[in-house]
Amino acid sequence: MIAVDDLIGLVRSYNPKTDEALIRDAYAFACEMHAGQTRHSGEPYVSHPVAVAHVLAEQRLDDATIVTALLHDTIEDTKAGYAEVAERFGTEVADLVDGVTKLTNLQLSSTETQQAENFRKLFMAMSKDLRVILVKLADRLHNMRTIKAMRPDKQVKKARETMDIFAPLAGRMGMQWMREELEDLAFRVLNPEARASIIRRFLTLQKESGDIIDRITKDMRHELEKAGIEAEVLGRAKKPYSIWRKMQEKEMGFSRLSDIYGFRVITRSEADCYAVLGAIHRRWRAVPGRFKDYISQPKSNGYRSIHTTVSGRDGKRVEVQIRTRQMHDVAEAGVAAHWSYRDGVRAENPFAVDPAKWISSLTEQFDAEEDHDEFLEAVKLEMYADKVFCFTPKGDVVKLPRGATPIDFAYAIHTRIGNACVGAKVDGMRVPLWTRLKNGQSVEVITADGQTPQATWLEIATTGKAKAAIRRALRELDRDRYIKLGRELARSAFEHVGKKATDKALETAARNLRFKEADEILARLGSAELTASQVLNAVYPDLAPEQGEAIAQERAVIGLASDQSFERARCCRPLPGERIVGITFRGRGVVVHAIDCESLSAYEDQPDRWLDLHWHAGRHPAVYDVALDVTIGNDAGVLGRVCTLIGERKANISNLTFIDRKPDFYRLLVEVELRNAEQLHSLMSALAAESDVAAVERHREPVRAAASVQA
Repeated sequence: MIAVDDLIGLVRSYNPKTDEALIRDAYAFACEMHAGQTRHSGEPYVSHPVAVAHVLAEQRLDDATIVTALLHDTIEDTKAGYAEVAERFGTEVADLVDGVTKLTNLQLSSTETQQAENFRKLFMAMSKDLRVILVKLADRLHNMRTIKAMRPDKQVKKARETMDIFAPLAGRMGMQWMREELEDLAFRVLNPEARASIIRRFLTLQKESGDIIDRITKDMRHELEKAGIEAEVLGRAKKPYSIWRKMQEKEMGFSRLSDIYGFRVITRSEADCYAVLGAIHRRWRAVPGRFKDYISQPKSNGYRSIHTTVSGRDGKRVEVQIRTRQMHDVAEAGVAAHWSYRDGVRAENPFAVDPAKWISSLTEQFDAEEDHDEFLEAVKLEMYADKVFCFTPKGDVVKLPRGATPIDFAYAIHTRIGNACVGAKVDGMRVPLWTRLKNGQSVEVITADGQTPQATWLEIATTGKAKAAIRRALRELDRDRYIKLGRELARSAFEHVGKKATDKALETAARNLRFKEADEILARLGSAELTASQVLNAVYPDLAPEQGEAIAQERAVIGLASDQSFERARCCRPLPGERIVGITFRGRGVVVHAIDCESLSAYEDQPDRWLDLHWHAGRHPAVYDVALDVTIGNDAGVLGRVCTLIGERKANISNLTFIDRKPDFYRLLVEVELRNAEQLHSLMSALAAESDVAAVERHREPVRAAASVQA
């Protein structure tokens, strides 16, 4: 573990005016609060927050961020509370620690609807203080660096979440080095064979052709010296994940992939950047279509650099990035450069973006999104897409994702202009609205009074903002017609299963699908944005018609070897739809447990017996037994009504055992055969709503009993 003096020494190296006493106090407080806690690896838990603080200190961040890193788990995992942290370290630190705690509690890899809502919370946390995200990213980076100590199933979950959310977020913030490391660490878990194969091919290539990087670096330095340009040249091979992604995108093998080397030229001035570009293009042939000037058109996170790709030695393509030292600092730190210190004062880097303006530009386009799927679509488009920069006729710059059309351009200027768009001119020439815009083009939007958005625009638009505005306008234009059509569709669907589409039923569907009112459900149903089965399923999930052939029990679980059989653990009786893990047994095959089963603790020291499993997607037959602990009123007909209610939910009662009989209540175990976890949830909700049912919960066997059966 890093000693407090070493941490303070690192901070003092870039900030001699650091509050040493504050950092020392935070270090001691973290040690005190986490005393007795250990990580999966067996190390003292406090080594983790100290390592996170070290990551942030390497980025030359301010004292408040370093202290927050040291304390970031105290409110969540120890007896310390917000008030104690605020009293001892100030409200600024306490607010930051509280923000990191709330972020940690977000399950970002959950279902689409929950994920959209959690992205909203993520952006809210970012808008209050972006340093919360910096601490969270450093926290995730250290967890990924030490992920091998975790269970295999948790490694996969964390790696997938890192690849889908945290790595793109780091890239969007301009922290490219962190994005690359997070991607590579996640790649190591998710596809270790592919990563190892790429590394082996690199080593073979190096043996065959020698150190290409060193040779090209010397060639570049020689050309710059001839041109009288003073600059630093750095070369490197691209990360395994970056190479693998290129292989997938271009559908070609490693041997045919050429641009696997990257070089950076760091100059003294902006003028030198363009001089370097000229010198390199004079010496090597530029690859068409691979030139980007982010100095004249910076990215929204402050990134500035010239990118070009040239054919170097032996025809090898190499990417060259050219930038000044100040541009390089922002390229390394991204939005975090705003807080960076140098020589005891906040670094006055003219290229560092204002975090408040950056997060405002990122979130403003999502504010109008009401639909969860649309919001999530907009977030992912914004986080993952590369940019193109186009001009208005007045010379203003409009930033759009690659592949954007004049429709996206019009809505980026103003929703009113987008709605009234009838055509566009690109560089003075009239073009179709589906034209893909390119960097540097001038776009003029042609509008007309009385024009309204067309449904075909949804296929043309690529930005979340444009799609949301078009959908909203189309709904408003045809709302009444769609509501009438939707009501008829709902009536037909409900009658098909013997129910009525009453106002109350539709209000319940709206609430479950998270819409404000029943008319919104009907309008979307009439416009084909929702299906009748989705609406029906929101009210009566077990009555909605099922599609497809049922999945046989013997092939219900994915992740087993061809010669392995499985059985469900009797302690937890997992159902399709629940997260599961397998434990191998000699002569018995694999026993499948729910991921939260307490019995699994008995196998924590035997990781080689664990298998990462999941249920086959699709329709399962109702053959999976589960026990329910039900307490009902002791009155005539109650048991019959409960059994009828279970039958209505298409669940078969396989056994019924009375546990306790009282003058006013019966307690019994009801064993039912179900299809999946969703049916279980629906059944328990229906039973809990019955007035004669006092309590209902899922019954699981005690841990000791389960362990004795499985040993």
